[in-house]
Amino acid sequence: MKKSLQQVSGYALLGDELALSPVDIFIENGVITTIEDNTRVPEVWICPALFNAHTHLGDTIAMDCGTTGNLEALVTPPDGLKHRLLRAASRQDLVSGMRAGMKGMIDSGTAGCADFREGGVEGVLALREAAAGLSFFPFVFGREGGETIAGGLGISSTRDVPDAERLVEDAKRAGKKIAFHAGERDAGDVDAALAYEPDLLIHMTHATKKQIRECAEQSIPVAVCPRSNWTLGVTSSRRHPPLGVMEELGCTVCLGTDNAMFVAPDLFSEMAFVSIIYPIGPADVLRAAVRGSDLFGPSFFIRQGSRANLFVVDPARSALHFSRDPLATLVKRANSVAIRTNVFSL
Repeated sequence: MKKSLQQVSGYALLGDELALSPVDIFIENGVITTIEDNTRVPEVWICPALFNAHTHLGDTIAMDCGTTGNLEALVTPPDGLKHRLLRAASRQDLVSGMRAGMKGMIDSGTAGCADFREGGVEGVLALREAAAGLSFFPFVFGREGGETIAGGLGISSTRDVPDAERLVEDAKRAGKKIAFHAGERDAGDVDAALAYEPDLLIHMTHATKKQIRECAEQSIPVAVCPRSNWTLGVTSSRRHPPLGVMEELGCTVCLGTDNAMFVAPDLFSEMAFVSIIYPIGPADVLRAAVRGSDLFGPSFFIRQGSRANLFVVDPARSALHFSRDPLATLVKRANSVAIRTNVFSL
């Protein structure tokens, strides 16, 4: 077998500490074999690939349709606006929309996502078709039977799924991951979701400090989607989702973008929004945009021995080259235009 060798040099954000260091990164057959200090590297920034911890990519076909209305009317199964639009969409449009969404994420340094896929088995198969041939890893939470061929079971609020107990038992028996939406409009469904000991909770917009502490103590990660929460009117306060409390209590916080119907699946935009509204620092924001990879596959953090999933930003392409703090600038100001290249070795 012929070896594939590659070298990437620049100022890299290394490990989950995201320590900025001038280095040469040597990659063999997709694996980072060596990281060597080098003070004479080019003035480019090397960032771990991003992972979008919560998407509904099927909603791409309904982009910016019905951006007003309450949560129940817009997205609650089985007859929210999004569900009616998905049922009416052709398979070709659905696949094309999801593929376009994934290509957009790739262009903006995102190498994977955790997607809630409606439409049962056929819905999961449509997503697999959309992802075929792309350097992108979608972990799928199936619904309506789709969980039988997907990696996980994705459940809306416990209020919406009367047979959640049976579904969770069947999924756990089959070795599937379990994810719940919880705490999106209030804290009333969080305790019921926690009782199932899920692998991931999504939103937790109105979770109490006690509920957040329980997540931290049980090591249950939380995927927050602030732009979606604000767009859907379930918050207008930096206290919701309580990101500061989550970080303070040691929760594993991941960033997601939620429904492509309302919010573009762009983690650069999500990071910039979070950095403005919420009381957490740039390193914590970027970690949240990467660490979802740890939950569903190989970690994207840049470490010797890990698979190489990273992107290179050329600050000379824009005003970014005036930055005094590359990490903060990546979080607050970067976009796909600044990316010179992706190295995704999924």
